[in-house]
Amino acid sequence: MSLRLGIAISVRKLCEQRAVGIFHQFFRCVSTKKDLYTNVKAYGNKDEQHTAEETSSENAVRRKKSLYSESSPDNSDCDKYSKYCPSSLTLEQLTEFGSKTGTEKSSFEFLRHELPVRLANIMKEINLLPSNLLSVPSVNIVNGWYKQSFAEILEFENLDADSSKILSQFTDTLIKIRNRHTNVVETMAQGVLEMKEAFGTDVKQENQIQYFLDRFYINRISIRMLINQHALLYGSQLANHPRHVGCIDPNCDVVEVARDAFASARFLCEQYYLSAPDLIIECVNAKEIGLPVQIVYVPSHLYHMLFELFKNAMRAVVENNLKASDLPPLKLLICKGEEDLTIKLSDRGGGISYSKIDLLFQYMFSTAPQPHASSVKEGSAPLAGYGYGLPLSRLYARYFQGDLVLSSVEGYGTDAIIYLKVLSNEASECLPVYNKTAYKMYDSDVAVSDWSSPHHWSQNGHSSRPYSIITARGSSASTVQKVL
Repeated sequence: MSLRLGIAISVRKLCEQRAVGIFHQFFRCVSTKKDLYTNVKAYGNKDEQHTAEETSSENAVRRKKSLYSESSPDNSDCDKYSKYCPSSLTLEQLTEFGSKTGTEKSSFEFLRHELPVRLANIMKEINLLPSNLLSVPSVNIVNGWYKQSFAEILEFENLDADSSKILSQFTDTLIKIRNRHTNVVETMAQGVLEMKEAFGTDVKQENQIQYFLDRFYINRISIRMLINQHALLYGSQLANHPRHVGCIDPNCDVVEVARDAFASARFLCEQYYLSAPDLIIECVNAKEIGLPVQIVYVPSHLYHMLFELFKNAMRAVVENNLKASDLPPLKLLICKGEEDLTIKLSDRGGGISYSKIDLLFQYMFSTAPQPHASSVKEGSAPLAGYGYGLPLSRLYARYFQGDLVLSSVEGYGTDAIIYLKVLSNEASECLPVYNKTAYKMYDSDVAVSDWSSPHHWSQNGHSSRPYSIITARGSSASTVQKVL
């Protein structure tokens, strides 16, 4: 009897100890999540601010230390500016300011506030990346660049806007920041590659990285856009053409840009394959019949998109017609309607299966052999093989409310379609905002599909949607199982 009683008491004590341990573990998890949520601002107007008290959990301290060092600007500066929403500008506003209403002083007063806002918003998201990615050298380099640039712009926060010397120093600082960030895309791509080789990835991390890189790169595009406008308008650097307003062409000739992009892509194709397909252009101006197709746009952005599409189409055509005496030509249709400017590039490159279309926009997928981290020299990381061409081109299209979509017939060829806004007052910047919704994208677990098949079709019939997420358990960038 006493033996049974002793055993019962021992078992009871063991259960109590385990219960206490589980309770403490649960309490720590709750505290950690609560602490993280207190750092997230509510989405609102530029003048709305969200205040929150932070707890001292180990996880929050670790995250802050990974983003801020002793040489960084005060944490409160980043917190302060991350509570503002970026101001989305239209092409009409940018053109009007640069050609008529703007002055160097007003540009300075706007940028010394707006640039820290855009930097702080994305710096907050960098801090939410997987720890494996934050720990690799290349990402640390990028992180350092952003902190340094943020601190340099803050030096002008309270300086006299009427001083010509201050205005000149500000322009020089912006150019220095732009030059510093020249290799951000390649360096971040190298960081992702380093993480994959050192730690591998799972579905959740791939989702987080895809979501972040879309926002990170479009944020970078927007910052460079503002810096280039200021530098071209008020610096010593001259615009590429007399009619340009900064880097914007009020009468951008789409056919001319397309021919330039085709010539560059053809040169590369002939160098590598010793041959290249021809181009047939069909141009339709349904809005202004008889006139050339022109819109208010950034020629360098359009060139980037078209060059990437031409390059991919040429490669597919050549490799799919190795035994053919004549290569089938590429066909480019340019049509200007009332609302959309549509550019469709059609090739006879064999196409790609429907299940792999979305993969082409994944940063961690490429049809070309991916380079190893050890084989890439510092400062010279090539984009070829990283799989960044199409994703970045789509971001350039989406930056001013356009899009880039692919439609393919497996065994025949592919159509790549670019949609751009015809009206400059509708072409507004698409900018990432750091808020609770953004935080949840980094914190959420991989959802289990609520369909018998891992694929789900959207109601509007489009298979590609912004920031779609992989939801099927066990899916990844190599299995194409995602919510459409």
